[in-house]
Amino acid sequence: MPIDAAFDIISFTSFIVLVVLGLGVIASMMGIFNLGHGDFVLLGAYTVFVFDELGLPIWLGMTVAPFAVALVGLVLERTVIRRFYAAPIIAMLGTYAIGVVIRETVRGLIGGLYHAIPEPLPGMIDIGDISISKWRLTVILITVLVVLVSYLLLRRTTLGLKIRASLENPALARSAAISTGQIYALTFAFGCGLAGLAGALMVPAFSLSADLGVRFLIQAFLAIMLGGVGTFEGPIGGAALIGATTAAFPWVMNPILADIMVFVLAIVAIRLRPTGLFTKRRL
Repeated sequence: MPIDAAFDIISFTSFIVLVVLGLGVIASMMGIFNLGHGDFVLLGAYTVFVFDELGLPIWLGMTVAPFAVALVGLVLERTVIRRFYAAPIIAMLGTYAIGVVIRETVRGLIGGLYHAIPEPLPGMIDIGDISISKWRLTVILITVLVVLVSYLLLRRTTLGLKIRASLENPALARSAAISTGQIYALTFAFGCGLAGLAGALMVPAFSLSADLGVRFLIQAFLAIMLGGVGTFEGPIGGAALIGATTAAFPWVMNPILADIMVFVLAIVAIRLRPTGLFTKRRL
């Protein structure tokens, strides 16, 4: 496989990992699938679009996006989602409804068109006969950094310890004076913030449309089921597999057949290993 093709596969996989990371944290920690996660990705992308329309630096919009989306997630968790934790199915439907509202609101603001967003770091890096996009290389490095920081936060800090305690035994955590409600709120906001970051970083590569987040949502869910819920490594590993196969297969077969093959292989793997392909170890 050509080196430039391998780079394209790695960069696309980085986008999938960013989307899955936030969704996986929420699913593993809170036991619910956020069906509106793709629309929080859209909010991050829309934030960058607004900054660009106002003539402000693109990189500034990308910096603000995860915090703005995290704030929206925090408000929604405190006002709506927290009421449905006892009924995960209703919580999923609630997040889906919120996602539809976000998507259609953005659609009303930008119309049904695609809006191109310039890369904040344009140009190519020439390595011999190979030209590599500076921005996509930056996204790969940011993805590695975000995954590392998220892992250290969950595994090596007091907050991470409280999160794991709230996950393993909420009643015992409350008896130890841990506010599980606040932990859930912070976790949901953190997951939404990661979604906002994903949207902000990917929008120069894929352009802005109201369906930007939806196109990655199914792949993200498939990655989590493939990797395994209840772990940090599982969703990341699943995202790497889904992202790599999704980007690699079109190089060797018809793109439509490639999409079908990704789903078939993932479904077979889930059928053979229902708990996921990676070690089942809690956050």
